[in-house]
Amino acid sequence: MSRLKRADRPYDIVLFGATGFVGTLTAEYLAAHAPEGLRWAVAGRSEEKLRRLCERLRERQPGDAEIGVLVADVADPASLRRLAEHARVVATTVGPYVTYGEELVAACADTGADYLDLTGEPEFVDLMYVRHDARARETGARLVHACGFDSVPHDLGVYFTVRQLPEGVPLTVDGFVRADAAFSGGTFASALNQFARGRQMIAAARDRRRHEPRLVGRRAVTPTGGPRYAPEVGAWALPLPTIDPQIVRRSAKALERYGPDFRYRHYAAVRRLPVAVGGVAAVGALFAAAQVPPARRWLSDRVKPGDGPSAEKRARSWFSVRFVGEGAGRRVYTEVAGGDPGYDETAKIFAEAALCLASDDLPPASGQVTTAVAMGDALTERLRAAGITFRVAARR
Repeated sequence: MSRLKRADRPYDIVLFGATGFVGTLTAEYLAAHAPEGLRWAVAGRSEEKLRRLCERLRERQPGDAEIGVLVADVADPASLRRLAEHARVVATTVGPYVTYGEELVAACADTGADYLDLTGEPEFVDLMYVRHDARARETGARLVHACGFDSVPHDLGVYFTVRQLPEGVPLTVDGFVRADAAFSGGTFASALNQFARGRQMIAAARDRRRHEPRLVGRRAVTPTGGPRYAPEVGAWALPLPTIDPQIVRRSAKALERYGPDFRYRHYAAVRRLPVAVGGVAAVGALFAAAQVPPARRWLSDRVKPGDGPSAEKRARSWFSVRFVGEGAGRRVYTEVAGGDPGYDETAKIFAEAALCLASDDLPPASGQVTTAVAMGDALTERLRAAGITFRVAARR
């Protein structure tokens, strides 16, 4: 299906899950920043809640453009199909995605609508590749997962760093994440779910490897590495068990600019050793608890999807990702930084990614693709204009 035919659809962007915590923040950002003439709609299960949201959004949106309302439910595949048929770009906040996400991916892949989500679940991403990448390539749909703090600052940060290094040579990049923020209920629920599904996650990754074409003549790897003191950032570096390195690796495999032999390692940066030791212990305890259903349910009740901190707490939150890239004897230090990663910046990144897919002149792409492959420089510049820092700190 051509993009011209998709331009005839009623909406440029449909935001599904708009009445949840992050969904509402995303809707508010779109209302305040959508360009004139953008046709967009909110979607979810409750028409009443959606219409109340639209009333609040009209106070933020300049002009008198209408915001559409679409009723859809993850338990009703036909409603998701109708949603996809009405949109050029579908952005969904409804997770955990491995539980609730596949029917909407399938609808977008089949109808040629571009798809965005906030998943940090490797199992879900791998399953969607195996089941829906081929169909999306046929229809021209771009399926872009992990479009929030997981994994845009890391994926585009590595992309930005690589572009500061020589071309055609082996490259290495290390990323060091620091943050002071409360993570979202949805992120916590997804993490618990993934910790409890270790065998399924491994099986999905193996199945993906059987279906994925092999990289010929080039290499892109993301080894875990071990805990170490990193003098280049003056902190203890702890390997981060997130989806981010996998996303970076897929960008590196798809784009020759990453060189003939590329390696990326992903760490949390912790200044004090006792805090680092405590962090490792906490992750281990969370993983162990997730294996026991009563403990997992108890933890799930502590922070529910849709819950979130106050605006005052979010205003004090921040993140910084430092990258150290090397190639051909040259070293570059870069940084991606911003405000509250779990909510405000995630909503900003997600909304700007949807606007980018809907509005910008982008390179040809289809199937399951990363943000660096689908949007690259265009999304980087959008995020810079929106207040997220991409900078070169030093060169050597």
